[in-house]
Amino acid sequence: RCNRDCIDGVPHRSGSWMMNLCGGPVCSNQDALSCAFKEVFDSSTCTNHLAATGIGLLLVLALALQLVIKIPNSGGSAQGLVAVGSPLQLAAVVFSGCLGLVYLGLGLSMLGSIFSQDAAAYLPHWWLVTLSQGFSLVLSSFAFSVRPRFLGASFVPLWSILVVVYAAFICCSSVVGIVADKAITIKACLDVLSLPAAFLFLLYGVRCTHDEDGYQATGNALYKPLNTEADGQIADSDTQVTSFAKAGFFSKMSFWWLNHLMKLGYEKPLEDKDMPLLQTTDRAHNQYLMFLEKLNSKQSHSHATPSILWTIVSCHKREIIVSGFFALLKVLTLSTGPLLLKAFINVSVGKGTFKYEGFVLAATMFVCKCCESLSQRQWFFRTRRLGLQVRSFLSAAIYKKQQKLSNSAKMKHSSGQIMNYVTVDAYRIGEFPYWFHQTWTTSVQLCIALAILYNAVGAAAVSSLAVIIITVIGNAPVAKLQHKFQSKLMEAQDVRLKAMSESLVHMKILKLYSWEGHFKKVIEGLREVEYKWLSAFLLRRAYNSFLFWSSPVLVSAATFLTCYLFKIPLDASNVFTTVATLRLVQDPVRTIPDVIAVLIQAKVGFTRISKFLDAPELNGQLRKKYRVGIDYPIVMNSCSFSWDENPSKPTLNNINLVVKAGEKVAICGEVGSGKSTLLAAVLGEVPKTEGT
Repeated sequence: RCNRDCIDGVPHRSGSWMMNLCGGPVCSNQDALSCAFKEVFDSSTCTNHLAATGIGLLLVLALALQLVIKIPNSGGSAQGLVAVGSPLQLAAVVFSGCLGLVYLGLGLSMLGSIFSQDAAAYLPHWWLVTLSQGFSLVLSSFAFSVRPRFLGASFVPLWSILVVVYAAFICCSSVVGIVADKAITIKACLDVLSLPAAFLFLLYGVRCTHDEDGYQATGNALYKPLNTEADGQIADSDTQVTSFAKAGFFSKMSFWWLNHLMKLGYEKPLEDKDMPLLQTTDRAHNQYLMFLEKLNSKQSHSHATPSILWTIVSCHKREIIVSGFFALLKVLTLSTGPLLLKAFINVSVGKGTFKYEGFVLAATMFVCKCCESLSQRQWFFRTRRLGLQVRSFLSAAIYKKQQKLSNSAKMKHSSGQIMNYVTVDAYRIGEFPYWFHQTWTTSVQLCIALAILYNAVGAAAVSSLAVIIITVIGNAPVAKLQHKFQSKLMEAQDVRLKAMSESLVHMKILKLYSWEGHFKKVIEGLREVEYKWLSAFLLRRAYNSFLFWSSPVLVSAATFLTCYLFKIPLDASNVFTTVATLRLVQDPVRTIPDVIAVLIQAKVGFTRISKFLDAPELNGQLRKKYRVGIDYPIVMNSCSFSWDENPSKPTLNNINLVVKAGEKVAICGEVGSGKSTLLAAVLGEVPKTEGT
């Protein structure tokens, strides 16, 4: 059969170069449309290689002309020509550069096979397309490491779009060739990887347009007059904000925004002035305002008192969901380890399903481990940040509430207790988001591990499930005791802190009457009570830890004993998979005691803070606001006041007081006559029962 470049079976001169290049006829006497489709979109054909080479050379020529023309006319220095300013740009440059070097190495090896007179030498179109793709990728990598302003703001995104189209053509052609030949080659893998590299170029091309706009704005600002001092202070405060506030997606995922601070810490010890400011959303004031807004909106929709817990959840539900997604991703990627290990063992004993299964498994394991590390870091960082936000606005809420407490509430919540709410309870609630996702990811991981065990050893997995259930049931009464002892411990700590704060405040009186020894014995007695509840709590926690730390050994022993009794066959694949799965279960099972302890402490702390925030407040409507122009700023007309809010037992009765503006008034009286109560009544801190 002869193609259209042949006449009467003799090759024509115009088709001789094609024969030499391709080593055979390009297309036979078949349907022209189907022939053209196959020749163009099959990566094993000469026509496809010629098309890819031609497109690649055109792109390289356009890029080279742009570099030659633009860079000399830009007037920039050689030092400022190349700059890698973002993790996205670094990933695109490094990934495409390495890919291009591999292409060049493969093309040179193909070319070397011709000179070595190898029988399996490649035809010219094979090494030609490989070298052209490698050269285009290396040149593209260099071009994208150049600052966008040297190439032009419009050229970079246009070039990145053309590169994506070119890479998509090569990738689709390679996929068609893999399906047709039912074989995977090194060049086909490189062709598939060229598409993600092109997408990285596209993402960077879209972002660099914004960078170019920012550069132009900065350049124009050089010709503006000097700003005022206030503007300079605002600019300084904006520059001192943490880089996390302006970090992009890739910077947040890779923690690239920390590089500047880590570099500074490497050069010199960090000081307070080196610490950047928090972004606006992380500051305690804004967090507290957001909490109040959610609380007020819930109160307007419902007459009942809204739950503070669900108000906190509604304030941060997005961050909870995102961190939960990363926690689930970490569990899923971690659970692929035993499955990949089993597949590796099957490949090693000759039970593989296809030719290059080992390479695919190695690449899959690498990707899974990268995803596991990435998701775990994001999970930990986001939950720690969420915990700090919750702790900061709870501390602010406690501080604001303490200023508005009524007298009856102050009798129930002393200064020592309020100090405990901030330093202990708010801290433990802030630690809880870090452990929150452990409460359900542990169950998910145990279920996945039991499914893998059932797949490996069959019915023997039932014994593992039974041991885990017995362990959890045996821990239930201990957890209840822990909750009880934690509540008693916090009460004893409140009493001790109250006594210590009162002793420190009135230390002059203690020294005057020589009561130091007596108060020391009282505080030591309170410490003994606190120590009793603390030791009881820690002993139950130690029992809890021993129970769960020994459970992996009991689970593995029960599994293999069941396999022996029921004569379940064990080979290398089953044994290694079982051991890896049990090793996978150890960490979540051993963290269960810590999760339970943190959950109990957070529950106790949240109950105490909720009671404090729901405590009665001073009635702000007891007094009218003073207005400018009135001669009497303070007026009391037939007023009665009672600390107990009981009209039948007034502390001050039938008080009439008028104070003029600018007038000095002295309130005199014997001890216990009500001078301080009168001043507190002026401030609105004593409930008014009668009068105006």
